[in-house]
Amino acid sequence: MAPPWPPPAWASPRVGGLRVPSGVSEPPRDFHEAQGAGGKSQQGWIWDPESPEDDDRKVRRREKNRVAAQRSRKKQTQKADKLHEEYECLEQENTMLRREIGKLTEELKHLTEALKEHEKMCPLLLCPLNFVPVPPRPDPVAGCLPR
Repeated sequence: MAPPWPPPAWASPRVGGLRVPSGVSEPPRDFHEAQGAGGKSQQGWIWDPESPEDDDRKVRRREKNRVAAQRSRKKQTQKADKLHEEYECLEQENTMLRREIGKLTEELKHLTEALKEHEKMCPLLLCPLNFVPVPPRPDPVAGCLPR
């Protein structure tokens, strides 16, 4: 992983793949001199192989990541737009259905009043021979309407 740019004050400079420890002025001549006996680092030198290929790989990876992030953001925006359109359609449908409920409720009131007026003067209901007591019926629509 490359250090942030510009490097912080505590970061040590690099010399040929080696990170230079603080307080040391002359770098080792090669990896083996930096490692010393038994593979341990001398004078705090740390082998840090960062080659141009690694830098190219990082650049390609960052570019791929940037493109993937753009694609993800675009997909998220499209999904939000689609949801907004669906919301608008449902709102319009809801408004239309509420209007229809209002019209049907008014029609029900009108027809109920017309039936009551008709029952007052209906010859079939007034004839004593056809008279059959009818218990009052609950309004079947009242339970379905929103309050």
